Amino acid sequence: MTTSKTITAQPKWELVLGFEIHAELATKSKMFCACPADHFGQEPNTQTCPVCLGLPGALPVPNAKAIEWCIKLGQALNCSINLESKFDRKNYFYPDLPKGYQISQYDKPFCHDGYLDLASGRRIRITRVHMEEDTAKLQHSQIDGQKVSLIDFNRSGVPLVEIVTEPDFKTTSESDEFLKEVQLIIRALDISTADMEKGSMRLEANISVRPVGKKDLPEFKVEVKNVNSFRFIKKAIEFEFNRQVELLEQGQIPSQETRGYDESKGVTFSQRSKEQAHDYRYFPEPDIPPFKFSQNQVNQWKQELPILPAQIRSQLVASQLSSDSASTLIASPVRLKRYYELIKKGLVPKKAASLVINAPEDKVSTIDQVQTNPTTDVSQILPLVEKIVSENPKAVSDFKAGKTQSLFFLVGMVKRQLPQADANQVRDLITSKISG
Repeated sequence: MTTSKTITAQPKWELVLGFEIHAELATKSKMFCACPADHFGQEPNTQTCPVCLGLPGALPVPNAKAIEWCIKLGQALNCSINLESKFDRKNYFYPDLPKGYQISQYDKPFCHDGYLDLASGRRIRITRVHMEEDTAKLQHSQIDGQKVSLIDFNRSGVPLVEIVTEPDFKTTSESDEFLKEVQLIIRALDISTADMEKGSMRLEANISVRPVGKKDLPEFKVEVKNVNSFRFIKKAIEFEFNRQVELLEQGQIPSQETRGYDESKGVTFSQRSKEQAHDYRYFPEPDIPPFKFSQNQVNQWKQELPILPAQIRSQLVASQLSSDSASTLIASPVRLKRYYELIKKGLVPKKAASLVINAPEDKVSTIDQVQTNPTTDVSQILPLVEKIVSENPKAVSDFKAGKTQSLFFLVGMVKRQLPQADANQVRDLITSKISG
């Protein structure tokens, strides 16, 4: 029976892993019509028109801002840009696709052949970054005791960027680093919230395994679709790796199929056989003329790119911050903005970072000048330390077990009640209290 043991527990087999990452763009209108693109939480089927409902005779009009943002994302991912591009029809039949096809891109995507370097120096190749329209959303429920599937077309036609990687990942640690960095880049460009809980960033992993040392790609590939958390995609990959190894060692070839991930059971499950490109019968979208971009326009877009997370990380580390502190700041635009504001007030980087990182997220923007001159008065701090340590036995236990993150939690709890307390002093008093 397949177990949840990690990939490293299988010395004879190695992971072959690539990704398709979808991000909904935060444009005001949809990809091919004027309906609002912000669909989350809206009353079902209230943001639709003949175009996004796929009614006969309705014609698509491309969203210029969405195309610009797609190309800027490609540039941020070191892609080459096609000066000539087009949309294509991807044909398949499913209830969430009202036209019977999706307007996407096939052989001439806006962006191609990019890469992203990991901290280890390993380079992950990016095959393409292309533009398409999102599908409608199926909602499964029960009505009068019967299972029914309802369709909400508010999401249908929302601009969707797809990032496709080569199968370059060797471990789930590498994939986790890559996916989180892509999310940071998307947010830095301010083109999407990339909020996985709301479905504005969705992950699909293409997984197979092969004997260690073999270079050819396996003849099969399993796609795990629409996972909405970094933790769950990691678990899904590890489960799928072990499932495939178990089949191969029994002399069976895993089926080429699309699978889902059951978060409660921690297993993948079969959904349907996996299509090949020719199954979609791609052909150029006849209602949208091809695109031609000037090199000057492409260069202008590249000049408009903001400083990207990797560059900010390098700058922060160069200012004597630890890589962990730098990553914590970059992960929160609110914290990063406040950090720079404190630097402008004259604080040294380590002190500014400590203030921002140790403050509760909802209090970061209210750190004032009093807090930039923190108190080290033990008579003020110690009673709070004793109170917080007493009220949080779980965090104390975790700290004793070696989970240093719990110390940051305790420090934050003290500073929530005494914002001007010196974080280092609080940390030392907590450590002394727990150790004593």
